[in-house]
Amino acid sequence: MARIAGVNLPTNKRVVIALQYIHGIGQKKAQEIMDGVRLTADRRVSQLTDQEVLQIREMIDRDYVVEGDLRREVAMNIKRLMDLGCYRGLRHRKGLPVRGQRTHTNARTRKGPAKAIAGKKKVTA
Repeated sequence: MARIAGVNLPTNKRVVIALQYIHGIGQKKAQEIMDGVRLTADRRVSQLTDQEVLQIREMIDRDYVVEGDLRREVAMNIKRLMDLGCYRGLRHRKGLPVRGQRTHTNARTRKGPAKAIAGKKKVTA
């Protein structure tokens, strides 16, 4: 089992797919890493040699911000917006959608589960 950037990569998956388990690496960056290390697309994690795993690990450490560092950077950016008191920061602080989505309906991901309104009764017709 290969361990890169603090993440255990699944053994039976292709390397391009397995690299995407690392926070901060998507399809495009995974393909760039594969090209940089000169691996074919059909290679599986279980087929990698220790030298190849080391090359992948070094390339990620050198060229990309991933996992803990990336999470910390994003959290600091959000905290900065909240401290500034700008509109986006206020939306983060209140737990509402930040990028202009509607809140009358369909904001349940940010607002959490719906809360019952006291005193409202069903109308029987």
